[in-house]
Amino acid sequence: MTKVLVTGAGGQLGLELCRQLKQAGYEVIALTKKMMDISDQRSVRHSFGYYRPDIVVNTAAFTSVDKCETELDKAYLINGIGAYYTALEAAGIGAQYIHISTDYVFDGKGTQPYKEDDPLEPNTIYGKSKKLGEELIRLATKDSTIIRTSWVYGHGGSNFVHTMLKLAETKQELRVVNDQIGSPTYTKDLAEAVIKLFSHPPGIYHVSNSGICSWYEFAKAIMEESGLATVILPVTTGEYGNKTPRPAYSVLSHRAIEEAGIRPRHWREALREYLQERSSARD
Repeated sequence: MTKVLVTGAGGQLGLELCRQLKQAGYEVIALTKKMMDISDQRSVRHSFGYYRPDIVVNTAAFTSVDKCETELDKAYLINGIGAYYTALEAAGIGAQYIHISTDYVFDGKGTQPYKEDDPLEPNTIYGKSKKLGEELIRLATKDSTIIRTSWVYGHGGSNFVHTMLKLAETKQELRVVNDQIGSPTYTKDLAEAVIKLFSHPPGIYHVSNSGICSWYEFAKAIMEESGLATVILPVTTGEYGNKTPRPAYSVLSHRAIEEAGIRPRHWREALREYLQERSSARD
């Protein structure tokens, strides 16, 4: 039985990935950040040497965009050095290595979907630390797979959909930015793509749901699909006043995954399923 080790197994992608891997018949080694610190090389070497996985999927990351700006050491240790250690130790035991990266490695000023080989020009510490991770992974092993994704949401974690629904419980109006464009990504679809890419050549792949929207349009869809009356008001990024800049354009090209035979469904269809599952779990 193929053994798959998942780092960051307590996060929303890690949880979903472990669930699908078990369903698909893999032997799963689910390591949370308490079980293995990816920024500690000895911890990584010990775990990988002990479990001897055939495949490693690194979903562990420090993803708080605002906190990364003030906790630089932590951001670079986890997103940069931690990615390097996991790739290096995976290569050392001959394991296939897959790493989850982000749209934040781009400058966010584009007008066309970012291609897999476009230049990386991040504007935030989060993006810069994830870029460092990608660069160090390529130094550690030539056989890595890097999967960039965007606007991720799923069960078992904090995300935009969850936040909107919680706010809607107490507020009649919500202000949401209308000048940041991207593609929401449901962890269920992302995890499915990760598993499918096990059998494809190493390289860089972009995985998100298809279709494009603003955060405002995404929020409106959340309310409509949930049957809620909360009014969503469009505002500019400047009016909203984020402490840390966000990419104005986060759309990723699907060229590589489409060549691999993976065609993601539309974000609205994925959102509908997520909300139905969330509602069923609460009943």
